[in-house]
Amino acid sequence: MDKTYDFYSGNSPLLISMPHVGTGIPKDIKSRLTPEALQLADVDWHLPILYDMAKDFDISVISAEYARYVIDLNRSTDNTSLYPGQDVTGLCPIDTFAKSAIYLEGEQPDEAEVESRIKQYWQPYHQKLATEIQRLYAIHGVVILWDAHSIASHVPRFFSGQLPDLNFGTVDSSSCDTSLQNALAATMHESIHAKNYSHVFNGRFKGGYITRHYGMPCMNIHAIQLEMSQCIYMEENFPYKYDSELAMKVKPLLTELLKTCLNWAETQKQTKNENN
Repeated sequence: MDKTYDFYSGNSPLLISMPHVGTGIPKDIKSRLTPEALQLADVDWHLPILYDMAKDFDISVISAEYARYVIDLNRSTDNTSLYPGQDVTGLCPIDTFAKSAIYLEGEQPDEAEVESRIKQYWQPYHQKLATEIQRLYAIHGVVILWDAHSIASHVPRFFSGQLPDLNFGTVDSSSCDTSLQNALAATMHESIHAKNYSHVFNGRFKGGYITRHYGMPCMNIHAIQLEMSQCIYMEENFPYKYDSELAMKVKPLLTELLKTCLNWAETQKQTKNENN
């Protein structure tokens, strides 16, 4: 089997996860998809390019190889809704964000196929994610997991109007220490690079399964999701081209946010050492 994720190993206390950047679709699944689904509108396009500064800071990065239409790595295997009472897509989605069918008639995966996809695609990603968190924790005694996402600026299925440019999710301040969230909020208010971008904490997107499952502030493991509006760095219509001019304006802000995390983690380590 081909690899299910791409991984870069760093040694800083920060780990970036990109569960929705994959575009791969196995042949046996691809032949069953609708023409609209094959355009892959719901991919978190170009995030590896947008976050390419991560290696400069020795940050580990894990990114999915396969598309979320194969399996959504940011959902639980029991398919529990992230937002009860609200419209959501599932573990193996059957419709796009625009509510168009993903599969040709009669070609949706059955329960056995879903279980097979969990073993083949979901488990390897999460096993690596968990292993890397453990490795970094052993080095630093603190880990910050940054779950990187992007989405079209207008998706009426999930929210009305235009989405804020940067949507931070900390599961209502439960997936990371409040002082880390406050540090990120301060960066957004004080950075000259942030002045042209709207943002919100714990708005429509509070954090998906990854943020909720791995964030354990009591253990000094902190998780944050950033859902970025795609209009600030790319063309939102097919074929979803990267806009380097737009991207170069937001990349300095992303760099500052990652530095904020690293500085916060360093302060945590110093405090722990002073107390020991």
